[in-house]
Amino acid sequence: MSGQTHRVEVTLETLLESVDLAEDITMRVADAAGFDEEQRYRIGMSVREGVINAYQYGNQAERDRKIVLTLELTPEKLVIRVLDQGPGFSLADVPDPLAEENLLKTSGRGLFLMKAFMDEFAVNPGPAGGAELVMAKRYPAGPGGAQPAK
Repeated sequence: MSGQTHRVEVTLETLLESVDLAEDITMRVADAAGFDEEQRYRIGMSVREGVINAYQYGNQAERDRKIVLTLELTPEKLVIRVLDQGPGFSLADVPDPLAEENLLKTSGRGLFLMKAFMDEFAVNPGPAGGAELVMAKRYPAGPGGAQPAK
């Protein structure tokens, strides 16, 4: 396996169509990296939820704002970043979707899925404002395990 990091960065328009585009790009990269079908589904769903949140909550569907999707194939894992140009938020301020009083609310479900589907998940302030979701999925160990594309 190569010790290099391979990186793809795409600037997306704040459009609903960008959600499908981001998921498609991510699925292709995950496939090339050797993730199996179930892992690709989880990775794709996480990106889908992240870009939907960036569109709706971060950029508030304002067309003049952008969403930046970054995919990095490191020697150990696939790292995904979704950056919006919104006001930013703290993960601690998002209600727990599993709490009884929140079971019928939709808020926080996407974040819950991203945390469940990925090996690592964090929300950081963006370098120039906004929120940056950072997710990672480690390559499976053993024979036939995923290796980053060369």
